[in-house]
Amino acid sequence: MLDRMIAGHVPPKHHVVHRAPSGELCYEECHTRAGFDGPYSILYHQNPPQQQRHSDGKYGWRLPKEAPHGPLAKRHFRTQAFPPQGGPAINARRPLLFNDDVAVYLVQPDAPDPVYNSNSDADTLLFVQQGGGVLMSPFGPLHFTTNDYVCVPKGVIHRFIPTPGVEQRWLAMECFGDVGIPSRWRNDLGQLRMDAPYCHRDFQRPRFEGPMDEGIREVVVKRNNRFTTFTQLHNPMDVVGWDGTVYPWVFPILAFQARTGLVHLPPDWHATFDMPGAVIMSFVPRATDFHESAIPCPYPHSSVDCDEVLFYCDGTFTSRTGTGAGSVTYHPAGLPHGPQPGNYEKSIGTQGTNELAVMVDSFRPMKVAADILEVEDPDYMESFNPPAR
Repeated sequence: MLDRMIAGHVPPKHHVVHRAPSGELCYEECHTRAGFDGPYSILYHQNPPQQQRHSDGKYGWRLPKEAPHGPLAKRHFRTQAFPPQGGPAINARRPLLFNDDVAVYLVQPDAPDPVYNSNSDADTLLFVQQGGGVLMSPFGPLHFTTNDYVCVPKGVIHRFIPTPGVEQRWLAMECFGDVGIPSRWRNDLGQLRMDAPYCHRDFQRPRFEGPMDEGIREVVVKRNNRFTTFTQLHNPMDVVGWDGTVYPWVFPILAFQARTGLVHLPPDWHATFDMPGAVIMSFVPRATDFHESAIPCPYPHSSVDCDEVLFYCDGTFTSRTGTGAGSVTYHPAGLPHGPQPGNYEKSIGTQGTNELAVMVDSFRPMKVAADILEVEDPDYMESFNPPAR
């Protein structure tokens, strides 16, 4: 939730008569969080939005199933080795890791969604490693491109239209609590602080264009990990105006203002978004630490209260070799992890890093989905040890 927006035609007060410019009475749709006590937006439809019937449509992505348990280990998955899955985004998610707070997927769509989607289980936070397109919703079109985060709040109907002819690789995080901005970056009024690593201007909002009709009437609702298709009796995009604080948005990862310290700062300084049970961090190109004896490479650490999932997007990483764009590493709580042999020492004296990565720190154990075992690197655990003599 960012700040209040207002777009199109809205009445001077909520819950009062409002007529569209053509004269017809409009119907309020109050999109609320935390019952009626949290953030909300109000949309004004030309027709009743609650009129719908069940449909026989079969849509929805494959839900994660846990892989068989093995020994506790640091793990690396080469998701770049997966062949493109294709199809529309609503069907094209491949499960990677998951728990009750967040589920992580790889998405490789090559076609527009033929239906609208409403995820009533979770906020959706995408990171676009490659590709781009348009997110369509009643709030207006929202364009996105490579290296963008895209957030779709829970329950907002939408569909993705990938840019034709462009290869798409998205990391999708299904966030079962509210995605938000860490409280440390906000002042008492909710405004982003002047020392926050981003500002309100960095976030891109939908561009409302008034009612639109794409000829689509089917909406797929995900609730309690089940997909149900409905046919709306009226065009669900018939919105003449809206206001509120709940709406989709885009944030370019390269707008994140990285911190540099006299000595190496903990990962918390890279915190970009948070939710109950997890934190999303952005690692972007930055200057390294400037103490004369600083060791810029991340120090070995045991984060005993969280599991760490790192998605490598681009660049060169000071801590290790053997990973590449699209690699996913999983470091469970209980095992210390850190740089590969030699990289800790080799980082001394460096002045910058060009790494680009997204990290999920989860405070409940993550489960490995069975789907990604086929691209697991069997040598990763041993890569932390010196070469055998």
